[in-house]
Amino acid sequence: MKILFAAFEVAPFAKVGGLADVMGALPKYLQSDDTQMAIFAPLVGCINQKKYDIQEIPNSKLRLKFGWAEYIFTLKMCKLPDTDINVFFIDNPKFYSCFDCVYPSGIDSWYEQERFIAFSKAVLEYARLLNFKPDIIHCNDWHTAMIPVWLKTSYKNDEFFKNSKTVFSIHNLAYQGKYFPEILDFAGINREEVFHQYGLEHYGSLIWMKGAISYSDKIIAVSPKYAQEILTYDMGEGLDWSLRCNQHKLCGILNGIDYKIYNPSTDKQIKYNYSIENPENKEKCKQDILKDFWLEYKKDRPLIAIISRLVEQKGIDLIKFVQNEIRELNADFIVLGTGEKRYEDFFVWLSYNSKNVRARIEYSTDICNRIYAGADMFLMPSRFEPCGLSQLIALKYGTIPIVRATGGLDDTIIGYPEKNADGFKFYNYNASEMLNAINYSIETYKNKQEWKNLITNAMKADFSWIHSAQKYKEIYKSLVQ
Repeated sequence: MKILFAAFEVAPFAKVGGLADVMGALPKYLQSDDTQMAIFAPLVGCINQKKYDIQEIPNSKLRLKFGWAEYIFTLKMCKLPDTDINVFFIDNPKFYSCFDCVYPSGIDSWYEQERFIAFSKAVLEYARLLNFKPDIIHCNDWHTAMIPVWLKTSYKNDEFFKNSKTVFSIHNLAYQGKYFPEILDFAGINREEVFHQYGLEHYGSLIWMKGAISYSDKIIAVSPKYAQEILTYDMGEGLDWSLRCNQHKLCGILNGIDYKIYNPSTDKQIKYNYSIENPENKEKCKQDILKDFWLEYKKDRPLIAIISRLVEQKGIDLIKFVQNEIRELNADFIVLGTGEKRYEDFFVWLSYNSKNVRARIEYSTDICNRIYAGADMFLMPSRFEPCGLSQLIALKYGTIPIVRATGGLDDTIIGYPEKNADGFKFYNYNASEMLNAINYSIETYKNKQEWKNLITNAMKADFSWIHSAQKYKEIYKSLVQ
């Protein structure tokens, strides 16, 4: 079985969110003697080609026509670290290598559409050029949502792809690729064929995400709870009707994490390694990270961490609403992340106007694991959360999650004081409920035996890719058969 993955970000080469982690880990756990895989991603300028020994493939120049213009692409490749899986990087200086980030801000919306359309078309044509005839094409989010549309329209009589089935993963339904239908002329897709309520049309606009939902052979949401939530009016982001029409294709598979990367007993990013059997060094990790955030270490005073994109989805408004109460808590807070300027400014202001809250407006992989290792609790008050990987990483590091019970957060965390509890939950999107959960965790922290039990349960939780990868294999095989 040949599986082609198409994604706009792949760890460790270029990462913005959980999509990159999934693409960097899932293929590793799908490896077998009867499976051949290829991963396609754009060669954005922030990728360190020398570090990963990324080499250009000879005679890989490809000319593709979009609209009235012709564009030239080249192909480079390397191996996914610690595997024999080929990762192919599609380059075009106008669309990809000219940027030092994956998703540049402030660019023209038409140009943004062009970037994703060109990449998706190039994926299909490079598969043909490499003679990699895929049984499964696994697309991710709206950046590659054009591929299922093309295979059911422009490529439907193409002999090369006649047996290819498409799987479409929804990592976040809120980002849909909405635009004017005129973009179909650039993509070379017949507007009359797809611009209707069972295709890409949505109240007069074009939505690529809807097209992938309509035309893919299987739809995967990244947690079982999220698969249920997106069928509802409240959580369906306007596409609940389309999802209910295609509910027979929809399933939820929880993302996993790679414990070879996220493991406090072997992690080289943290200064002091520890384990369930020998947890003493976790307190040293706390002392270490407090110095980086200019906070004084105080014995028996808990440290609560937030590592997040600073956007509305992540529940930052709840924190703003109870900021005065947070400043009075017997706990310290550290924040790491970037996002909307209003939220960045809020945390900067809070850092200067509180004794117990410090924020760093940046994203640094070097410091992330040190935060997971050093914090006592990890706060995720999300308005919605398709899966969430941060809470899974926090569990492995014995850092107790405080979460709103939505999507993957509800699927993965057992709320205290339930049996085998490994975290704290609140259910309504409400600042007072969040504050109550934080206070409850601080009070429980004082009971050393109870807290030790929580840490043990958390570090024992198993969310490795082994279980999830098996479910993906079953889906692929069912489509091929």
